[in-house]
Amino acid sequence: QVQLVESGGGLVQPGGSLRLSCAASESIATINTMGWYRQAPGKQRELVAAITNGDSTNYADSVKGRFTISKDNAKNTVYLQMNSLKPEDTAVYYCNARRRGLRFEQYWGQGTQVTVSS
Repeated sequence: QVQLVESGGGLVQPGGSLRLSCAASESIATINTMGWYRQAPGKQRELVAAITNGDSTNYADSVKGRFTISKDNAKNTVYLQMNSLKPEDTAVYYCNARRRGLRFEQYWGQGTQVTVSS
């Protein structure tokens, strides 16, 4: 069981920046893909950004050019740098890990609230 703990959320003004962190309980080198999802009230959970073990990345169209996902294997941590934040970015952000070994495994963090407001 991989435990994921998010941090770094909070209240920020439009145009501001935040960096989210996700600390994993075990080596992320064994995890195929890590990513960030978000869910706003009344909306479906959506993929924000993902990064593979080989450092390939992909982003939702709504955040391209503003958000950057990265990871530090030595620290078992993934990050989401969020710039030029908009009110529509307000949501609970969840860390996600996917691993394919003998079977497919998927894990979620508890989430961290990001609120973009004046």
